[in-house]
Amino acid sequence: MTLKTNLGNVVIDLTPGKTPCTINSFAFLAAKHFFDDTVCFRLATIQTNGVGLLQCGDPQAKGDGKNPTDGTGGPGYLFDDENLGPQYRRGVVFMAQAGDASNSNGSQFAISFTDENAQLPAAYTPFGVVRKGMDIIDEVVRGGVVEFVDGGDITNDDGGANAPKIRVLITEVVIS
Repeated sequence: MTLKTNLGNVVIDLTPGKTPCTINSFAFLAAKHFFDDTVCFRLATIQTNGVGLLQCGDPQAKGDGKNPTDGTGGPGYLFDDENLGPQYRRGVVFMAQAGDASNSNGSQFAISFTDENAQLPAAYTPFGVVRKGMDIIDEVVRGGVVEFVDGGDITNDDGGANAPKIRVLITEVVIS
């Protein structure tokens, strides 16, 4: 899978044998251009949130640290978790959902940029590993965070997110 972004391409090796529902959902959404012109709206760092991830896949997100509904959008359907396990090391791409909301995957996903995410509970479907483009993610991380104006961020079930200062616009998702 290739995430074509305004900063360059991020190429992800997928795990269809372990996560067929997840991969089929991404293929369906990509074919419908669901991810086109969406932003990666959340940058959670060890310093700000205790985890290191860049989150994308909310079609309504603004990614400015001000929008209280960032992180609440999706495709209009949910599917079950697959291949669970504490595997969220650097480069792993996994589905994002509220920690207490098992089997509620939609379109949101996260890219881990640190090995320090190993402490995350085995609650998120890992479905790929970044093969090319971690330098882009690292650049975004180095750029810093716009803290969510209402606070809470990743622990807030009502939406809102700490946003990356360097805007990441996904122009297209290609699955080949």
